[in-house]
Amino acid sequence: MDLNTILMATDFSEGSGAAFQMAQKLAKSLGARIVLLHVINQKLVKRLAEYLQMEPDSILPELRERAQKQMSAFLDRWQSDGLEMESMVTVGLPFQQIAVIARDLAVDLVVMGGYGRTSGARPLEDLFFGSTAEKVVRLLPCPVLCVPLGEGQDKD
Repeated sequence: MDLNTILMATDFSEGSGAAFQMAQKLAKSLGARIVLLHVINQKLVKRLAEYLQMEPDSILPELRERAQKQMSAFLDRWQSDGLEMESMVTVGLPFQQIAVIARDLAVDLVVMGGYGRTSGARPLEDLFFGSTAEKVVRLLPCPVLCVPLGEGQDKD
């Protein structure tokens, strides 16, 4: 099986950094390109808009701008040189957006951070419906690599 495109889903956490380093190692060894994806959770947008008493669409530009800045900082911290890379920021339910983008781009592998051995309590919704990673695994026909926190981390 050829691996030409790796979709790396990030929430900009330390766990995502570990997963991104693993994705880069795979991309280097296989000559693949990486598509780095961040999904702004539409549920959080709705809650924030309600709290601020604003329309969700009116706060999206600022949230997108903030996510782009976080993406740049994430790449500055974790990216190594010499890889073909593209980054994207979308809005929606994270597991659905990851699956849609993966299918639309016909990626060969999805890499994302998973709950590591030392992770804390999971949100109640995850206990009943599964984490984003678990939902993505169920939705996609391509392989999904979930990297626990601490795996392959080289930088502080």
